Amino acid sequence: MLANYLNPLVSWARSRDPCHMLLKTEPFSIQNARWPKSGRHILAQYDDETIVVYQAYNPAIGQLAAANGRFGNNWSRSRMSWIKPNFLWMMFRCGWATKENQEVVLAIRLKRDGFNALLQEAVHSSHVAEVYGSSKEWEQAVQHSNVRLQWDPDHLPSGAKLERRAIQLGLRGKTLEQFADEWIVGIDDITKFVAEQRESMRREGVEELVTPREDVYPIQDERVAAKLGIDAFLR
Repeated sequence: MLANYLNPLVSWARSRDPCHMLLKTEPFSIQNARWPKSGRHILAQYDDETIVVYQAYNPAIGQLAAANGRFGNNWSRSRMSWIKPNFLWMMFRCGWATKENQEVVLAIRLKRDGFNALLQEAVHSSHVAEVYGSSKEWEQAVQHSNVRLQWDPDHLPSGAKLERRAIQLGLRGKTLEQFADEWIVGIDDITKFVAEQRESMRREGVEELVTPREDVYPIQDERVAAKLGIDAFLR
């Protein structure tokens, strides 16, 4: 039964250039049963060295980035750029690659050291008293950080909100340059996969939906876990 779910995607993966990264996938129904139902969790696909994050762009930016394995001159370094490690949050945000200027979905593999540095530098986009104390202290933290942190409701494939929270990180300045120039290991255009799964869901609902395999990302620094508002950190 499981092979029937995975065979179409295995064919998709094998058709890719072997130098490109390949996403591990799993039926949504299996993952949904495993994932936490509430609380703040970084759900992501990762290995010992890297983690996958998602962004969506217009074709001019997205296709060039995937072709070159890095962002081109048509990608702005002067604006804040948001990354999402959670595939379904990205699908909610881009409407499964149907929203204007979000038609190309990129899976970006980052060095875990870089991603961990983002979590360490991140400052909430709104004041959290138990983390920053006064509003003035939070405002000072915002001024001195190039990374914004937001916890948003996670979503089902249908777009319905969940109690579980999903993270997104906004990057700017020198940190955005490090993201683009030092931390990216590979960029893959997964728009075809997104379109296939969108159509599958339209025809059959979520019963045969396949998504990138994601697990709770381990936070090994207790101070970072406390700042993020994650109750337990993983060693």
